[in-house]
Amino acid sequence: MKFIIEDTIEQYEALFSMESDREYFYRYSMMKPFEEMWNTINVPLKAKQPNGYDVIMATNMLGYLRVSDTEIGKIALKHLKEAQALQTVEKTLNDCIKFLEENNLMIRSDELRFGLYIADPKKLKLQKGYCGFGGIPGFIQVSIYPNSYNIPRLPAVIAHEFHHNIRFSYFDWDHGNVTVGDYLVIEGLAESFAKELYGETLLGPWVTSFDQEDLEYSIKVIKDSLEIKGFAEVSSYMFGDTIAKEQGYQPVGLSTFAGYAVGYQAVQSFMKTNNIGIREATLLRTDEILNNCELFLK
Repeated sequence: MKFIIEDTIEQYEALFSMESDREYFYRYSMMKPFEEMWNTINVPLKAKQPNGYDVIMATNMLGYLRVSDTEIGKIALKHLKEAQALQTVEKTLNDCIKFLEENNLMIRSDELRFGLYIADPKKLKLQKGYCGFGGIPGFIQVSIYPNSYNIPRLPAVIAHEFHHNIRFSYFDWDHGNVTVGDYLVIEGLAESFAKELYGETLLGPWVTSFDQEDLEYSIKVIKDSLEIKGFAEVSSYMFGDTIAKEQGYQPVGLSTFAGYAVGYQAVQSFMKTNNIGIREATLLRTDEILNNCELFLK
């Protein structure tokens, strides 16, 4: 499978050297290659009305660094270059595609386009400064404010988002009818894929930061909520109370990223109990996984 890695290092160097027209450059040089992705989720490159919803506002909401934040942007850019981040991206995508081909899986797209962007460290504080989006086959974006925690974990988050590309090539995402159970499985499979390629120690804080007591409590709360539908309702269980309040969702009494942690444990339980690998699990329905894992029997 062919992949294209946007040279965002060079793009940011150009952006931070500009005295004006940064938003124009960001829209039409940095985000234009992802226009098909943005259109799929109803984000125009430029709003028809001034200060309307468009790719500038959307990426800010997602935690990408604002185009005007030159000082901290240049620091991040320096660290990304020192860490050879784009070389890591290339190696990781090659690893993922090798797994794809060896296991006779596919992504419903002729090519994969990848973009690595600078994150706002304050907005992504709970995520330890990094995050990704891979929900539309053919496109992956990762935002990162590089630090000693997240740079080693860059391959695992790329693999996580790559798996979303695979999963959504076989199962459609239904924004209005997605259930808590669906979302658990989607994220649990993605983290399990990252573990398969890079090991459990490099997984994100959304999985590794839970102590046993909090995890067991989260399992009990989510166990009775698996059939709840609708993205806003489901998000409360996946992202936890802090983010729910920020986004205007109803808090349900859970810690940050509880759904991710429970989803990972559910998929791991299913795979272990049934002696099934990530390749086979990727192609199974939500109910096949959740009804045959032992996590919710406690």
